[in-house]
Amino acid sequence: MASKGLCSRREADRYIEQGWVCVDGQPVSELGIKIYPSQTITLNHAAMTRQNQLVTILLNKPIGYVSGQPEPGYRPAAGLISAASRYHLDRSPLRFSLQHLKHLAPAGRLDIDSQGLLVLTQDGRIARQLIGEHSQIEKEYLVRVAGNLTVEGLALLNHGLQLDGRPLKPAKVSRLNRDQLQFVLREGKKRQIRRMCELVGLQVTGLKRVRIGRIRLADLPQGKWRYLGQEESFT
Repeated sequence: MASKGLCSRREADRYIEQGWVCVDGQPVSELGIKIYPSQTITLNHAAMTRQNQLVTILLNKPIGYVSGQPEPGYRPAAGLISAASRYHLDRSPLRFSLQHLKHLAPAGRLDIDSQGLLVLTQDGRIARQLIGEHSQIEKEYLVRVAGNLTVEGLALLNHGLQLDGRPLKPAKVSRLNRDQLQFVLREGKKRQIRRMCELVGLQVTGLKRVRIGRIRLADLPQGKWRYLGQEESFT
């Protein structure tokens, strides 16, 4: 079910236990049942209704907040989500509910010393789309650097570097001005941009994520959040 993009593995377990999953039109309620690739998996109306109630939140994360599990002395970014911090120009008709914080998880990391667009979602389909093994979603960053970037160094940033003994996927890196670069990546290794810059003699002094797929940070203020609209998509 997860590999077909129907839901996350955790959601699949819950749906099966509820009897909300059908194989070739027949309900199944036993976890771990094996089926053939040719068989058809569908979700019943209750599961689809549940999925339609799942929310995805777009947050402009400030520096000093961790995107995932809290670290000593720091707050998780999810702690910023409240009725008071909702962006006043959010066009979603949804009313904020504490239920929207339940099972809300970041779909991708953003370092504690980085800022910008962070996606938190209850929807396993969106999480898989953004951070799944085969995800091709672009992430765009504005990066301030100190140091001298050579022509050869810029070429290496685009393609040719390795991290943790493995070659990186080709990136799109361009110089915006003397001390600012634009990075567009299709992967997200831990502290990837900072480590890439170090390999070509640069020090990152500021990093801001401004786009994930088709969704831009735009004018969302720092520390504020909004819902992903039903008409919006990352692809």
